Amino acid sequence: MARDPWLDNVKMVLVTVVVIGHSLTMVPSDERNAQIYDFIYFWHIPAFVLVTGYLSRSFTWSRRHLWALFCTIVVPYFLFEFAMLFYREHRGGEVIGAPMWLNPHWPMWYLAGVFLWRMATPILKPHWAAVPVTVAISLVFPMLGGTWTTYLDLNRVVGFLPFFTLGLHLTPQLLGRLKTRAAAIVGAVALVGIFWLAGHTDDWIATKWLWYSFTYDHFGASDLDGAWNRLRLMGIAVVGSLAVLAVIPRRHTWFTDMGAASLVVYLFHGFFIREAKYLGYPEWCAEQGTWTIWPTMAGAVLLSVFLAWRPVSSRLNWIADPIGSVSRYRNGRSRAAAVRQAPR
Repeated sequence: MARDPWLDNVKMVLVTVVVIGHSLTMVPSDERNAQIYDFIYFWHIPAFVLVTGYLSRSFTWSRRHLWALFCTIVVPYFLFEFAMLFYREHRGGEVIGAPMWLNPHWPMWYLAGVFLWRMATPILKPHWAAVPVTVAISLVFPMLGGTWTTYLDLNRVVGFLPFFTLGLHLTPQLLGRLKTRAAAIVGAVALVGIFWLAGHTDDWIATKWLWYSFTYDHFGASDLDGAWNRLRLMGIAVVGSLAVLAVIPRRHTWFTDMGAASLVVYLFHGFFIREAKYLGYPEWCAEQGTWTIWPTMAGAVLLSVFLAWRPVSSRLNWIADPIGSVSRYRNGRSRAAAVRQAPR
């Protein structure tokens, strides 16, 4: 099937924003930097989850789909969860108390989330009522508490579940409405409004609310106040997600083909950011001042482009998707042999 250049653009843009968001933890914070960070976190993870849901619409509990899920999500999760933990402990000297695989470390939570979300797809997909139901589940889950909610980062996985469900129920026709010039203008205006709102985040919530990772008790909020805060955040996130989808280019550009390497970028970027921390980059930023946010963001973009660059991503994909890479290699050799043996 022909790839949709708009979706590839979306995937590349969103994974690049993920890298930017993680890199911002290395720069000193002031009012402007905090506004940029909050602006990104208002919408970028919800948008990523929504797109993941949209791309999961055809998933069923068939042998073919389950095998693909195992190869592309489960295997990388076990490999990179171990690699990230080993790297942080032996290269960075960090003491990681959370158990490996049971409690995902740093960006690995998303792979656990994709596995659980896709396994739930046949239940969530048949009726649109799943959208309000998962909203209710997301609102209630932080009231439960208990250490078990940290396993597989369930707090965050369940928190973002409504965006995945919404993606499941979007259709190409509905998304097509975001590809118009009018939608792009409205989206740009909405993003400006969210950026303004991000400058007032501390007036009503703390930044950590944007992570969807904590119980309401963690913030000293009652269940009712906590649910109201999260519901408002969801509304902002849906507007921001649709707005950014509307402003992303629809045509084939120089970075369109890089969208196919979004998983490679996601899995490997954390090692580069951790290495920058171990080499003292945050300390250098602190000495230089808050202006270092600009070269840091530029470096994050360059890192994303480098990892998605075909000569790099095609090699790293052997680690990110070893089973699929071996299968594609064998199929390629079989086709080449068939061509050589075909009568002329």
